[in-house]
Amino acid sequence: MTIISLEDIAMSYGPRQLFEAVTFGLDESDKVGLIGLNGSGKSTLLRIIAGHEQPQTGRVIIANERVVAYLPQNPIFDPDQTVLDAVFTASDEAMQLLRDYEMSCHDLSLNPGNERILDRVATLAHQLEAAGAWNLETNAQTVLSQLGINDTGARMGSLSGGERKRVALAHALVSRPDLLILDEPTNHLDADTIAWFEIYLARYAGALLLVTHDRYFLDRVTNRILEIDRGRVQSFAGNYAYYLEKKEAQETQDAVAGEKQEALARRELAWLRRGAKARSTKQKARVQRAEELQKQPARTTKPELDISIGFSRMGKKILELDGISKSYDGKHLIKTFSYALKRNDRIGVIGASGSGKTTLLDIIAGRIEPDAGRVDRGQTIVIGYYDQDNRELNGSERVIDYIREVAEGIETADGQVITASQMLEKFLFPPAMQYDLISRLSGGEQRRLYLLRVLMGAPNLLMLDEPTNDLDIQTLVRLEEYLDSFAGCLVVVSHDRYFLDRTVESIFRFEGSGRIREYPGNYTAFLEVRQPGAAETIEAKTSVPRPAPGTSAGARKLSYKERREFEELEKGIEVAEARKAELERVLAASSSDFVAVEAAYTELQSLNRELEKDVDRKAALAELA
Repeated sequence: MTIISLEDIAMSYGPRQLFEAVTFGLDESDKVGLIGLNGSGKSTLLRIIAGHEQPQTGRVIIANERVVAYLPQNPIFDPDQTVLDAVFTASDEAMQLLRDYEMSCHDLSLNPGNERILDRVATLAHQLEAAGAWNLETNAQTVLSQLGINDTGARMGSLSGGERKRVALAHALVSRPDLLILDEPTNHLDADTIAWFEIYLARYAGALLLVTHDRYFLDRVTNRILEIDRGRVQSFAGNYAYYLEKKEAQETQDAVAGEKQEALARRELAWLRRGAKARSTKQKARVQRAEELQKQPARTTKPELDISIGFSRMGKKILELDGISKSYDGKHLIKTFSYALKRNDRIGVIGASGSGKTTLLDIIAGRIEPDAGRVDRGQTIVIGYYDQDNRELNGSERVIDYIREVAEGIETADGQVITASQMLEKFLFPPAMQYDLISRLSGGEQRRLYLLRVLMGAPNLLMLDEPTNDLDIQTLVRLEEYLDSFAGCLVVVSHDRYFLDRTVESIFRFEGSGRIREYPGNYTAFLEVRQPGAAETIEAKTSVPRPAPGTSAGARKLSYKERREFEELEKGIEVAEARKAELERVLAASSSDFVAVEAAYTELQSLNRELEKDVDRKAALAELA
C-alpha cells in the first residue's frame, strides 16, 4: 500500500535547477536509498517529502493517518530540554505515556526506595500494559542502549554535535513511524553501532527513505535506489549493487546511442550543406530531419571528479610518536603510545565516539600538545589534515578566492600546471559557481571544496578525519582511486567500513583507558581477528536436502519430476527476466503518468521476489544434476 506520493515536483534556487518532473511513490515495504552528487538536491528532496519545505511546483500526498518521521543532518533542539524529553516528545498518547514512565524510572534511580515514585512507576506500568505499549518500551530501551544514550537527564545544550545527532536518531526510531526519513544517519556512529543499526532497519516494519554515503550500509539495508542525476530522478528496483550493475549497462547504452546520434547528425548536416534541393517529398523530409537534428541538444555526459594533484617528495625520516599521553578532565584518551610511521603506511583509526581518535590526529598535526611524550616530525614531511569541522572555510569568501589563497597555479600528478579555476572545474565547480560565496554551497559541496584545498598543499602525510561524512559516493570513489596511487603516508579516522576496506592496510583501535592496539589488515581482516566468522558471507538456504555425510553432492541424481521442474524453471526465469527488463524501461523513462509508474513498480517488486526464489531453486537443483 502506498504511504506517500510525489507528483511532478520541481525545485530550484535562483538560476540553479535542482530537479524537476519528479514523480514516484513509496510503498510500506520500501527501503529506499537516495543518491546523487553533492548539491544535486538530496536533502532538499527529503525536506519536501517530510513537509519541512514546499516545492515550487507539484505536490506531495500522504495517505490518511500515516505518520512520517524525519531526521535531518543537523537536528535543532531546545538547549534546556532534557535528553528524555527530546527522545520521547510526541503528540501520540502512547509516546506520552512512555515518556512519563521513563521519567518516573529515571527519578526512581535517583531516589531508590521512594514510595511515592514507586507507586507512580507501578501505575504507569499498568497503563502501558493496558494500552499495549510495552513493545514500545522494549524498543525504546534497546535503541537507547545501542546508541549509547545513558544519561537521559542531561540537557541538550551540554551535548556534543554527535551526541545530539544520536538523540535525534533515537527519537525517530522510538516513535515507530510509517515512513522513516533519514539524512546521513550513520554520521557520528561507530562501526559496531552501524552494524546493529543495519539489522534494526532490516527488521523495521515501516517504509524507509535515507541518504547515506556508507555503501555497505546502503547495499545491506535498501531494496530500491533513487538517483538524482542532472535534475531527474530515476528509480532502480534493487539494492546498491544492483544499481551499479544497471547503471553501468545504462551508461554504456547511452554512450552508444550518443555516438549514433552524433554520426547521424554529421551525415545529415553534410548532406544539407551540399545544397540539397527540396523538390520531392522525400527530400523535404530529409531536410526537415537534418534541421531537427541540428536543434537537438547534445547528449551531455555525467560530470566526473578528477583528482590529479601531485604530492611532495618524502625523506627517510617521517614521524615518530614516543610515549605520548593525553587526558581531559581526568579521562585518559591516549596513554604512553609509541609508533614510528613507515613509508607507505596506510592506517585506519577506529574506536567509540569520544575515545580520542581526533585527538590523536590533532597531536600528529601539531594542533595540540601531548601531556607527556614527544612528537618528532621529519624535515620533508608536509601534512595535509582534512578535519571534521572545515576549520579553514570562511562562508563570506568566494570559492575562487579561497583556492587562490593557496596557489594561482597548481601542478597536477602528470607535471602539468593549471590555474586555480581549472582545478575547481576538475572538482565539479563550474565557472558559474566559482564566484559564489562559500556559504551558498551545500554541506557536501563545502566538504569537496575543503578537500581540494587540503590536497592542493601536495601533502605526503595525509590525514582524513571522517572523510565520508557529507561527501557523495562519486567523490569517495574518485578519492579512493587517488589514494591507490598516493605515494605518501595515509592516516584515516572513519566509521565507514567500505572506505576502510578500500584504503587501509592496518587498523589502530582505541580500546578504552587510553590503550591503542594495532591490527594488521583492513577492517574486514580486523573483524576476523576480533570475531572469527563475523565477516563471512552467510550461505543462501535452499529447500533441497544436503547430501548425507560421506557422500558427494553428485551421488544423488535428479528425479524425473525434478528434471521437469528444472526445465520449467529455466523457461519461467527467461520470461520473467524479459518482463523485468520491460518494467525497468518503463520506470527508467521517468514518466509523468504516476498511475502507470506505480503499477509497474508494484509488479516489479513482486516479480523480483518470485524471480529470486526461482533462481535459488534452480541453482539448488543444478548442484544435484
